[in-house]
Amino acid sequence: MRTAVVWDALRAELAALAEAAGRDRLDIVDAGGGTGGFAVPLAELGHTVTVVDPSPDSLAALERRAKETGVGVRALQGDAADLGELLDRDSADLVLCHSVLEYVEDPIGALTAVARLLRGGGAVSVLTANPVASAIHRALAGHFDEARAVLADPRGSWGDRDPTPRRYTSRALAELLTATGFVAGEIHGVRVFADLVPSRLVDGEPGAADALVALEQAASTHPVLRDLATQLHALGRRS
Repeated sequence: MRTAVVWDALRAELAALAEAAGRDRLDIVDAGGGTGGFAVPLAELGHTVTVVDPSPDSLAALERRAKETGVGVRALQGDAADLGELLDRDSADLVLCHSVLEYVEDPIGALTAVARLLRGGGAVSVLTANPVASAIHRALAGHFDEARAVLADPRGSWGDRDPTPRRYTSRALAELLTATGFVAGEIHGVRVFADLVPSRLVDGEPGAADALVALEQAASTHPVLRDLATQLHALGRRS
């Protein structure tokens, strides 16, 4: 439910990349892929997947998850900035960069490293936190000064205790992709309603989860609702 919109975009992109490459098995790198929430299902689809993550505990959990699922996933310890040292240039068809750009010291450098990994025509999948949603969530929690701070801060942070150092509006995300040599595709809102609807309205009601997914899919490209989503997702194609 929380990632349905991202998977919809990924499936369409995987099909397009496979057709362009003339092969069904793609080379995929998941930068900051953690315990394999995306990597393992992609490996189940038959793709060759490498996860790069700085946490040895997350990589250990990834390897257990992959083993239990019966697939192989390559695990490498490192940061997004280390991609050029860990992997060969022009070696990937798709790179996932989910919930990474909010935390790296140099987002432009990280995406530039991603671009070097991609073959011509390859794509990056970027998922980032949205400052507008953060302002809404802080206000709903009664933290009105922090909500106002998010809107005023160019980085989209609500203060020194904010665990997310940086957030991106849809415009900022598109500009970041363009600045690092990508052709930015359509931006989708992820978790427009999922983080706001009480779980009791979904868990105990037959068909409610499917209905919420359908609502999320409809809202993901709505010109107003998209920019209220907790996260924003974009695909960028290397020219």
